[in-house]
Amino acid sequence: MKRATYMILVCALTASASSGAWGQVRVVAQVDTSRDIYVGESFAYMIIIDGDNKAGEVDLSPLASYNPQSTGNQDVSQTSTTIINNKVSRSVTKRYVMGYSLTVLQAGEIELPPVAVTLEGTRYKTNAVRANILEPGTTDKLDFDVELSDQRCYVGQPVIMTVKFYVAETADVGDFQFNVPAFSDDSFYVEDPEITDPQAKMFRLHTGMSVAVSQQRVTHKNQGFTLVSFSKVLIPKRPGEINLGAASVTAALAVGRVRSRDPFFDDFGFFGSQKQYKRFAVSAKPLKLTVLPLPDEGRPADFYGLVGRYTIEASAAPTKVSVGDPITLTIKIGGSRYLKPVQWPALEQVEELTRNFKLPSQKASPTVEEGLKTFVQTIRANNDKVDRIPPIPLSYFDADQGKYIVAQTAPIALEVAPTKILTNTDLEGTQPEQVNRQVEAIKEGLSANYEGPDALVNQGFSLLAAAVHPGYLTIWAVPLTGLIVSSLVKLLARTSPEQVARRRRRMAKSKALKKLKTITVADEEQRQELLVSAMKQYIGDRFDKVAGSLTADDCCEIVASATNDSEIAAKYKDTITACEASRYSCSQADVDTDRIDEVAGLIRSIEKKSR
Repeated sequence: MKRATYMILVCALTASASSGAWGQVRVVAQVDTSRDIYVGESFAYMIIIDGDNKAGEVDLSPLASYNPQSTGNQDVSQTSTTIINNKVSRSVTKRYVMGYSLTVLQAGEIELPPVAVTLEGTRYKTNAVRANILEPGTTDKLDFDVELSDQRCYVGQPVIMTVKFYVAETADVGDFQFNVPAFSDDSFYVEDPEITDPQAKMFRLHTGMSVAVSQQRVTHKNQGFTLVSFSKVLIPKRPGEINLGAASVTAALAVGRVRSRDPFFDDFGFFGSQKQYKRFAVSAKPLKLTVLPLPDEGRPADFYGLVGRYTIEASAAPTKVSVGDPITLTIKIGGSRYLKPVQWPALEQVEELTRNFKLPSQKASPTVEEGLKTFVQTIRANNDKVDRIPPIPLSYFDADQGKYIVAQTAPIALEVAPTKILTNTDLEGTQPEQVNRQVEAIKEGLSANYEGPDALVNQGFSLLAAAVHPGYLTIWAVPLTGLIVSSLVKLLARTSPEQVARRRRRMAKSKALKKLKTITVADEEQRQELLVSAMKQYIGDRFDKVAGSLTADDCCEIVASATNDSEIAAKYKDTITACEASRYSCSQADVDTDRIDEVAGLIRSIEKKSR
């Protein structure tokens, strides 16, 4: 949520005003009421642990109807120091905030029930929280529709759901939230479809699910609209008529401008005014999907629900082994884009395989690469009569043909040798034989046994001789050289995490200014995105944040905190907001030389005031 950090601090300070005795743990719940809460929108629900700085185990089952989703936790403990009569005293306030987002689907006043929180073996219970849910307005500047590729299908047959959000070209849209009940319905496997639009961008729904969003200008209801669309694949798990609910979207539309009264937390304008937004909602008609049961006639015994068209292949290595040697069996299943329902092949149901091979009970997790789901298992032949790995079947229902199909792997030829049984003689050596003890003359040398000191070789050990001997020299010189080289590299590079962070902060301004200079030569359609990227990257580098997760509000709060200048923070935020809003509306945030110079000036001001 955009102002999650601010809300965590506000909730923590509110809780501290009513906290009990020092050291006593209290657990309270609060709702973000800083903004109106509308039907179908997610809102912040905080669990505040006062008196400890560790996360607890939360039982969210009482809130299940509100689709709770974690938004992250934060330790907001504080340490204060006071000096009285030259005596220094410190006090520590421990506090931990656990954040969640909830969604309500009907208007009116609601009461969120208490939830249980277990912390270090002790069970606490939060308070109930009341909230007022408003019905958003309606407008002809927005339209919404949801389509299914099929109204009827079989269990396990993929159906594509496409969400279409229309925004009038005359509309100035702020943030928006989609609510698609089918995406969180346990009746389906949900997969990603094939992305055909190279310009599609990833968008994260408030539930945490990512979708590939495409946008284009279209004529809708005889007017110009921007169409924002995305799709998901639904694979039903059970038969029957499944109610998919009424999907909806809520959006903030600009309805005018008003002067800002709050110099810090409100949405600023460049001249002390801010755009006034109101929430509007549009819903699609409720959808139902009729899921047909699969026929019983001709159903294979090993069929477990695959619908579509699938292929299966197998390979093994090595293929020349002895009894008991490990053989790596690799099975790949493909043919369909939607492989989530594919399960481990039931190897133990292949009679020839269980008779001739030892199959371990543990199985590794499969992987999906290049449109194939790969399963790897180690098997061992239990006799030397085995000459092949038998075909492995895969049963599926072909919805187009209306019948069951059994695909099989090709048999894999093996050469299995018997294992030699070792005897004591094998372990001790060869069979005893008579040894000719007569010393025979050798042409070049020994002709008889020698006696006396001339037959002895000096085996004494000399440290100096060992140090310069080629064999010993390699043993001690190579590690010593490696140690010296690595020490020099570390001494010269000096790349500790702290040093890297300091260097990144130091170079943040110059890096950002260089990026800004390149924007003027970019295409006009890309300038807004490049400008926003450069501004967020500067905040991330300068203040040790993750640039990709920053919002306009986050940047505003960080700049205001670092510079203590709300005007600079407001201008920085408004520039990001204007550029981002232009993606989904006809209004364009002109990114010309003046705008780029203005952003460069803001960055220089931030740098100067943050020192």
